[in-house]
Amino acid sequence: MRTISTLPNNDRHNGWSALLPERKPNPVLQHAHDADYLIVGAGFAGLAAARRLAELRPNDTIVLLEAEQVGEGAQGRNSGFVIGAPHQARGGRLEIEQARKHLQLSQRAIEYLQTQVETHGIDCDWRQEGCFHTAASDRGAQSVLSPRRALLEALDIPFEWLEGAALQERVGFDYYKTGLYTPSTILLNPSALTRGLADSLPANVHLFEYSPVLSMDLSNDIRVRTPAGSVHAKKLLLAVNGFIEQFGFYRGRLMHFAAHASLTEPMNDRQQAALTGQKSWGIIPVNALVGTTLRRTTDQRLLIRQHVDYVPSLRIDDEGKEAVAQRHEDLLHQRFPMLSDLSIEHTWTGLVCMSRNSASGFGMLAPNVYGAVCHNGIGITTGTVGGLLAADLACGEHSEHLDFMLQLESPASLLPQPFLGAGVRSRLAWEKWRRRAES
Repeated sequence: MRTISTLPNNDRHNGWSALLPERKPNPVLQHAHDADYLIVGAGFAGLAAARRLAELRPNDTIVLLEAEQVGEGAQGRNSGFVIGAPHQARGGRLEIEQARKHLQLSQRAIEYLQTQVETHGIDCDWRQEGCFHTAASDRGAQSVLSPRRALLEALDIPFEWLEGAALQERVGFDYYKTGLYTPSTILLNPSALTRGLADSLPANVHLFEYSPVLSMDLSNDIRVRTPAGSVHAKKLLLAVNGFIEQFGFYRGRLMHFAAHASLTEPMNDRQQAALTGQKSWGIIPVNALVGTTLRRTTDQRLLIRQHVDYVPSLRIDDEGKEAVAQRHEDLLHQRFPMLSDLSIEHTWTGLVCMSRNSASGFGMLAPNVYGAVCHNGIGITTGTVGGLLAADLACGEHSEHLDFMLQLESPASLLPQPFLGAGVRSRLAWEKWRRRAES
């Protein structure tokens, strides 16, 4: 019997869901249930796994447990970029071939999600706007953007290289010197997408919300207990991202960060006229941990995601939210001096799980237990395809994509605490200083 001692504790103000109509959650799990398949975690991996299992096993019973309300966890708190193009490869033939296979996995995830959006009429502001990978310094352009340009060329992925006035004309402000624009990226409201996927699940998937797992017993078969009920299942799929360590897997291999984001109030007509350029865009920095992610949304808000904290406890502290909001407002007016009267309306925090070697946790974890976790900040695509392929694995399906996933390395071992914490915090401080021109 394993007790789950740390549960999600997200703040109750997610800006993306605050823009949406009120949603009635699914019921809490009560009493004892039997299932052929049990999935824990209704993020992108869990939702994809549930739908795929229902497709492969239409006569089986599938139970999906979510600790909070759908769309309020990490899956609904990211910046809303569905990025398919890979970011890095060192340039050797084997590296390029690996990147090509990762690209195929990402494209499968995007095609799957687009099919669900179109089939079920999911209103999540899904738009293929592309994104700008930007550098404010020559060093950032040379060390990050130039190698990525070479990778995109090797993979025959369309892009535009923009400098100076050409970039400013597209985004409407002049902070960045260089940009690499890839048109394939989708921009959306991640909470709305998650809600839509959850509310259109097949009939043999039974979703229970506000039903965190408190204990798990794998001694004979699979049994989990929640605050008001329990599930006895033949097979278990864990899609709980960084919380996987609570279930006894990948311990000492995962790093946990809290990323802070804000949305402004909508821009009025005068402010929109002052911010020239495209009416909707997304910008990602050359260093995601210390740089600033920006979006201009279709309802004419600006999103700012900047500042990351190391949180090995997986606990989010609300006390610093006002300071984060003020920091984001200062950054807003620094980047966009023409919008001096535009204010921040929503500020929130979301957890990000990463591994030292940028590897995901995927595969069979124990007899009849499977995992799709640790998405390294690109959970919409990596989580989605991980969930789809984990369902295939649990059902004994075979494919080239699954074989490739099973051959990938697992998250690498980390130093024990307190050495790991000291090292991670030192690295963050060093990156903030080294990339200060980009922050």
